[in-house]
Amino acid sequence: MMLLRAPGVYAPQADTWLLAEALADAAVPPGARVLDVGTGTGALAVIAAKAGASEVTAVDVSTRAVLSARLNALVRRLPVRVRRGRAPDAVAGRQFDLILSNPPYVPAQRQGRGRHRAWDAGTNGRSLLDPLCERAPELLAPGGIVLVVHSALCGVDETLRQLRDAGLKASVVRRRWEPFGPVMRSRIGFLESAGLIEPGQRKEELVVIRGERPVRSSS
Repeated sequence: MMLLRAPGVYAPQADTWLLAEALADAAVPPGARVLDVGTGTGALAVIAAKAGASEVTAVDVSTRAVLSARLNALVRRLPVRVRRGRAPDAVAGRQFDLILSNPPYVPAQRQGRGRHRAWDAGTNGRSLLDPLCERAPELLAPGGIVLVVHSALCGVDETLRQLRDAGLKASVVRRRWEPFGPVMRSRIGFLESAGLIEPGQRKEELVVIRGERPVRSSS
């Protein structure tokens, strides 16, 4: 997929396409309301709109990402609304049938700034994952699902636990091992000293986790 991308905006990579596969498996129903959290170039928002969603909202804190996503939707004439801000604040009071997120999840010695905030996520890689797991249920309509991709280095069991504690059914639906990219290679020393990878490890497992809000009966 050819996408316009302003400098510093996260380029779609293996994690993006793994999440896209999970999205295809989920089979977006016609008329679905979709939220893409941390949209970047808008790749997943575009895919969801092309799959038949009637309403797609994409959110990102980066002005450059917002502009990139808007342009990528505009040139394809797709019904994607792009907003700058953090979910759920940027979409307060709304609920969605499907939430997609490829959040920053790379462990870092300090919180990312500038272009680094597209991937840096605190010492355990969960500075954005934890708030997402906590607040996803309030954004989901009954029967709605959330699909989130991240590295297994961040703790697969922790994501599952948090989603379940929030009242969602949760499971891993996709896994794939990938070689370290430039960012991961640049901080191998930190990752080894923090015990996040084994000495000599140069691959990480990417996972897509699905959470589903149960449909409660009115009785």
